[in-house]
Amino acid sequence: MKTSFELAAEFRDAEGKGASRRLRRVNKVPAILYGGHREPRALALDHTKLMLMLENERFYSTIINIRVGDVTQAAVLKDVQRHPAKNAVLHVDLQRVLEDEKIRISIPLHFQGAAGSPGVKAGGLVSHLRNEVEVSCLPKDLPEYIDVDLSGLGMNQMLYLADLKVPEGVEILELSHGRNSPVVSIHHARAEEVETPAAEAAAGAAAAPAAAAPAAAAKPAAEAKKEAKK
Repeated sequence: MKTSFELAAEFRDAEGKGASRRLRRVNKVPAILYGGHREPRALALDHTKLMLMLENERFYSTIINIRVGDVTQAAVLKDVQRHPAKNAVLHVDLQRVLEDEKIRISIPLHFQGAAGSPGVKAGGLVSHLRNEVEVSCLPKDLPEYIDVDLSGLGMNQMLYLADLKVPEGVEILELSHGRNSPVVSIHHARAEEVETPAAEAAAGAAAAPAAAAPAAAAKPAAEAKKEAKK
């Protein structure tokens, strides 16, 4: 089974809010490893190393090798709980991966060829209606991302989930449930998107004479006051 990342971990026995706070004070992140027909296992991860890995898009959609001492377990990232105000991770959920069992995971979409598409060349705007899609597949078939080719998309046209080309053995879950949702479209710019810059420029030009008028009126008044004093 191909793994893209290795994440060192420690087993932890103490659980609960107090235990989690103590872990965070020593730069550790509480985590849970579940699935694979085994009991959940509480883990502790290094916060600094985890934050570096979370910056990589591939970390969210590839198989991770969890290592505790000499024991390793393949897993995928299922959830990350972040602090609402700080750049910190509070908790992580990991799911065990078995070679002969399908996994469900969200895969990022990479949009290609927009600049050369007929719709964009005609002045259209690209709207990304979604940036990822949930798939089901065996671990050996798991793609890191799915390419979305926009090179043939014209004005006022859309691509749907059924238009995506996925590798053999990979199933888009929404399609299996009868939902063919839109993914991306190219459409005409709305009137306000076109007119707003021109309107702002016109407003600025009109404001300049209006601002100059009070100053011009104030100058003769000041001169008249000066003459009266003489």
